[in-house]
Amino acid sequence: MLKKITVITMLIAMFFGFGGTFASAYNNTVHNWNYKPKKDNQPVTTEPLYLELLEKTNGFFIGDTSKKELYLTFDNGYENGYTEKVLDVLKDKEVPAAFFVTGHYLNDAPELIQRMVDEGHIVGNHSWHHPSLPEVGDGRLTNELNKVKERFTELTGVKEMHYLRPPRGQFSERSLVLSEKLGYTNVFWSMAYKDWEVDNQKGGDYAYNQIMKRIHPGAIMLIHSVSSDNAEALPRVIDDAREQGYEFKSLDDLMFKKHTAEWPFL
Repeated sequence: MLKKITVITMLIAMFFGFGGTFASAYNNTVHNWNYKPKKDNQPVTTEPLYLELLEKTNGFFIGDTSKKELYLTFDNGYENGYTEKVLDVLKDKEVPAAFFVTGHYLNDAPELIQRMVDEGHIVGNHSWHHPSLPEVGDGRLTNELNKVKERFTELTGVKEMHYLRPPRGQFSERSLVLSEKLGYTNVFWSMAYKDWEVDNQKGGDYAYNQIMKRIHPGAIMLIHSVSSDNAEALPRVIDDAREQGYEFKSLDDLMFKKHTAEWPFL
């Protein structure tokens, strides 16, 4: 396995050029993802530079803001005992989701990974060790993503992995370009709240209120599965969002719309 990864890294280095040619060709200034919140459940935007970089590399952070559609995504760095409940809710409510997983999660919870696949959810790449991708070299970045994909394939037999959630929300022009060349669509988010502190959970009502005041048309929702609050609030969030006219969609639906919108005969 290690030999295979090394060979892949060498081939990519040959393709991009030796001597750091690829790395030096693109700006590697580290950016921290952020968006500009709006009141009354209105769609958000982000920095003009970030919009430019995402346009250049085919990444995205929000869907069609003219439609009341929501995209539920979870970051799974490690398992804290709540993902099974989340999956139960998604199955019961017939809601698709995307789970962005690390190497630790793949090794620690393989049965949950298989269940995600079996129940029709997307499993995306969150890197093997969760480093800041702009702060590692081309070879390390490549290995971080390849190891996740290879382990995922070993566990499930599924060879495709199309989506990347950059660890820590950190990125650069270089990390976006390189990950795109490796076959990934970078997926950021337009809705999140401080939910990842497992020792500072405040109850399901708190999570519900934080989520519901932030949803908006086209929202890509970032939820952390380590949160007991999120697991408790999720059924009510889904029911009440639907009551407000929202539909829950898959990232694959969004990608299909993006591609077909470019077809000249439509």
